Amino acid sequence: MTRATKIVATLGPASSDPAVLERLLRAGVDVVRLNFSHGKAQDHIDRATLVRAVAAKVGKPVALMADLQGPKIRVGKFADGKVMLEAGAAFILDAQRTEPGDLQGVGLDYKELPRDVRPGDTLLLNDGLIKLTVEAVRGEQVHTRVVLGGELSNNKGINKAGGGLTAPALTAKDMEDIKTAVSFQCEYLAVSFPKNATDMEMARSLANVAGEAFRHRPAMIAKIERSEAIPNLESILKASDGIMVARGDLAVEVGNAAVPALQKRMIKLARELDKVVITATQMMESMILAPVPTRAEVSDVANAVLDGTDAVMLSAETAAGRYPVETVEQMAQIAEEAERAEDVMLDADFKNKRFGRIDQSIAMGALFTAHHLGCKAILALTESGSTALWMSRHRILVPIYGLTSQVQSERRMTLYRNVRPLLMPKLADRDEALAKAESLLVELGVLKPGDTYAITCGEPMGYPGGTNMLKVCQVG
Repeated sequence: MTRATKIVATLGPASSDPAVLERLLRAGVDVVRLNFSHGKAQDHIDRATLVRAVAAKVGKPVALMADLQGPKIRVGKFADGKVMLEAGAAFILDAQRTEPGDLQGVGLDYKELPRDVRPGDTLLLNDGLIKLTVEAVRGEQVHTRVVLGGELSNNKGINKAGGGLTAPALTAKDMEDIKTAVSFQCEYLAVSFPKNATDMEMARSLANVAGEAFRHRPAMIAKIERSEAIPNLESILKASDGIMVARGDLAVEVGNAAVPALQKRMIKLARELDKVVITATQMMESMILAPVPTRAEVSDVANAVLDGTDAVMLSAETAAGRYPVETVEQMAQIAEEAERAEDVMLDADFKNKRFGRIDQSIAMGALFTAHHLGCKAILALTESGSTALWMSRHRILVPIYGLTSQVQSERRMTLYRNVRPLLMPKLADRDEALAKAESLLVELGVLKPGDTYAITCGEPMGYPGGTNMLKVCQVG
C-alpha cells in the first residue's frame, strides 16, 4: 500500500454482508466504525465479530471504532411522521408533551431545553435546514417563530446557535454501550459532544473499569462538535488519544463558514501534541446515491489530506449508500494523488524543538536520517506503537513500518498516518529481532538487496517505552 492517509468506514445495512465487507477492506478501509446511535448491543457484537473474521480472511489488520451516541438532543415524533413548517409560523417545543406533534408544536426527547434557552436565541433543527427564533419560555414550553421553514420529521436534531446546551456528554445508554464496546475489545472509543477534558477523563475511566475483565483499554477519540469544545481544544486533546473533526453538528453551532479554518487548526494542533485526527462528515455525501463524487467533494478530501489528517471518514456513504465499495476506491485514489503533492519540511519541523524522552528523540532521529539518506523504509520495533505514532506526526515520503508482537498495537496503528503495522514474533535477542524484521520486509517485497533502511528498537527488548537505539542498515 502506497497510501499514507487512512480510511475509516461506517458499517451499516449496505456493508454488513460479508462479501461486501471483504471488498471494502480490499479497497482500502483501515478502520471500521460501529455507530452506536443505531442498533442493539448484540448487533454491534455480531458486526465486530464479522469484521474480525473478514479481516483475518483478507489478511490485513483492521481496527474497530465504537462511536457512542451521546445525548439525544432531538424533537419527538409527529402524528403523520413529519410536518411542513412555513416561515413566519409559530411553533412550540414542549418538554411535557406526550402526544404526537403537529403543525402547532412537538414534544422533546431533550427535556432540559426550556432551561437552556431564552428569548432571542436561535435554534437550528435538522442540521440547520430549519431555523427557529425563541420568543418566550413558559414553563416547559419553548415558544418559537419559524425563520427558515421546511420539512421537519420525527426525531430530528436540535442545535443552539453559538452553543450552550447543557446535556452531558455521557448518557446512561453510553455507559452501557461502553461495556459492550470493550467486551469485543474495540481499539478506539469515540465520545460524542464532549465539552471539556473532564468529559473525556470520565469516559476513559469508565472504559478502563469496564475493560479490566478483558485486560483491555481502548484509545479515546473526542468528537469535536460543540462550540464549547473549541476554547478547550488543547486540554481535550491532552485528555484524549485523538480527535474527530465532526463537521456536521460543529458547523450548525459555529456556522459553516468557520469550519474550514477550525479543521486546519484542529489537525495542526493534534499533530503537534502527538495525537491522531480523523476528518469526518459529508466527505463523499453525493456518493450515497451517485457512482462518482462531485468536484467539491474531491477537493474536500484532498485538502484534508494536505492538511495532514491521519484519516478521512465515511458515514452514510458506506453504511447505507448504493456504492460503498466504489466510494472507498474513489477516496483512496484522491488521497494518493493529494499525497504526491505534499511538501516535506522536516528540517523546519525540528528547528528549535526539544525532546525530553530518549524514545521520542530516537524516533525523530530516525525520520531525519531516513529522509536525508533516502532510505527505502523506516522500521520501528515497538510494543505499544508509540514510536511509530511519534514518527507519523511529521510529513515524510519514506514509509514507516510499525513491527509489534502485540495484536492490539498492530490494530491501533492502522489509524496512524503513513504507518504500516506488521505483526512479528516477540524475540528477546536484539540481533535476532533485527534480522527477523529485515527478512519480513524482504519477504513482503518492500526491501531488496542493496536497499538502505533505518530501524529503531529498545534494549533490552520487549519493554514499552524503551526505544533507545537507531541503526541504519543495508540489505545484503
